[in-house]
Amino acid sequence: MHSPRPDADAVAARLRAAGCVFADDEARLLLAEHEAGRPLDDMVARRVAGEPLEQVLGWAELDGVRVRLRPGVFVPRRRSAALVRTALELVGRGARPGVVDLCCGSGALGLAVARSVPDLELHAADVDPVACACARDNLDGLGQVHQGDLLDALPTDLVGRVDLLLVNAPYVPTDELGTLPREARDHEPTTALDGGVDGVALHRRVAAGAGPWVRRGGRALVETSRRQAPLTVAGFAPADWHVDVLTDEGLGATVVRATRR
Repeated sequence: MHSPRPDADAVAARLRAAGCVFADDEARLLLAEHEAGRPLDDMVARRVAGEPLEQVLGWAELDGVRVRLRPGVFVPRRRSAALVRTALELVGRGARPGVVDLCCGSGALGLAVARSVPDLELHAADVDPVACACARDNLDGLGQVHQGDLLDALPTDLVGRVDLLLVNAPYVPTDELGTLPREARDHEPTTALDGGVDGVALHRRVAAGAGPWVRRGGRALVETSRRQAPLTVAGFAPADWHVDVLTDEGLGATVVRATRR
């Protein structure tokens, strides 16, 4: 005899009592995972304890693409769809473009681009070994994943061949980390959140080092905030880059687009 289907209202009530704002939606997603064979009580307990829903589910969605997640890996944010959409407007459909997903986390950006532009040379890099393992899950057969510090992680044969450099480096100022939701503070790596004193320390490092890697006419796209955009822009030398700022009000997203002169 089959066990009775768990009561969705009861699951939602547990989630709501733990402070989950979208308890009904979360209960529906957890029940779907349960019906696929996963233990419900374990998943609900993890969520009630504050683990991000996406890590509990084992997946997140970015611009319509499902991305596999592991515990302890940065959860893709909805606003990062602006990076994906801008990338798809820019990347060529002709000659096989070279695309790099830097500070890749789960590899979500690279995966989303590769799903729409399958004929590309994709590389992803992150300093966190857990993130790299997760990115390899997602990019298996689509691209190569490299562990290391920013551009130093990339193979040297990419120098001068990158058409599109996607950068979702952390940009939360160090002093503001304590204001982040508990889910992020407790369950995502600090290396994926801490952007230094003013939040753009890694942006400056990428901007300073990207020139040799990006071909002339190629682009770097950097996710930032409206407040920090001028600081991100200032990291790119005007003699080497033409830089502008793109915003998506619907997503609450800001992207700095730098074109290699």
